[in-house]
Amino acid sequence: MEETYLLNVEGVKKKILHGGQGELPKLQDGSKITFHFQTLKDDFERTVIDDSREAGIPMEIIVGKMFKLEIWETLLSSMRAGEVAEFWCDAIHTGMYALVSRGMRRIAEGRDPLEGQKHRCGMGNMFDYHSTGYDDLDELQRTPQPLIFIMELFRVEEPSAYKRDTWAMSKEEKLAAVPVLHSEGNRLVLRKEFGQAAAKYQEAVICLRNLQAKEKPWEEGWLKLESLVTPLVLNYCQCQLELGEYYEVLEHTTELLQKHNDNAKAYFKRAKAHAAVWNEREAREDFLRVAHLDPSMAAAVKKELKQLGERMRKKHVEDRKRYQGLFQPPQGP
Repeated sequence: MEETYLLNVEGVKKKILHGGQGELPKLQDGSKITFHFQTLKDDFERTVIDDSREAGIPMEIIVGKMFKLEIWETLLSSMRAGEVAEFWCDAIHTGMYALVSRGMRRIAEGRDPLEGQKHRCGMGNMFDYHSTGYDDLDELQRTPQPLIFIMELFRVEEPSAYKRDTWAMSKEEKLAAVPVLHSEGNRLVLRKEFGQAAAKYQEAVICLRNLQAKEKPWEEGWLKLESLVTPLVLNYCQCQLELGEYYEVLEHTTELLQKHNDNAKAYFKRAKAHAAVWNEREAREDFLRVAHLDPSMAAAVKKELKQLGERMRKKHVEDRKRYQGLFQPPQGP
């Protein structure tokens, strides 16, 4: 269709290249939009700046999650599924494109999209003319100009229609997801699927840590979230013990004990990890601390200490034989 449609937005023109199907999508916070895009300069050659098809996968954005190029949500909301359209956007809408493109390119290259970014507001970044690392984007950053976006809309999914990454969830959604993930992890443990269970516990911890970052440490809100984090970390460590990832257990239990030095279960799991990697002195110290903090675990500690002693004696015997073989003089003919 050659006719140009003017959206009800200043500085935007639309041309439908291929008609879509169905009704216009009803976007809401949390909706996921999947589409391909091509960005061109408004010059005689229509120079291509970016093309998502070169990356091999469509672009996805979550509505309401402060995507830096807000005009894209407006453009996509005017399209039907399967539609291909061309949009001309004035410079008032494209000033942030250089920074957005920089992030997308870094992701495609397997790099951190925030690497080197200064901590300031979006407008401050827009007018800070340090290099983006790409010559064509540096030019756009120095001289904002009209751009052309060619978009193909694949689908719009409601928040309940797809599994969202934790970063895309609201505070309420993260809090609601934690007990579900905890329960799924427990179910997987019963089936001895420890790797998958650990992933569920880890995802729940990430949800809570994201929320904790917005609270003041050691105040009521932070402590309430920390009380939810602790059992999840302990469950995660138990899975790692089962998987033989002992140094992972040492790292996480030590970090936990730096904040909660009276947690007997954390000492117990750390002691088992120390024992597994032959740290006899550290293991004994942690086991004895467990018995002191929680007398109800004394029987379990006694059993573990007995097993530790037997393993260490066996190791010493094997080491002695090995070293004797090294230093024995060679037998004569």
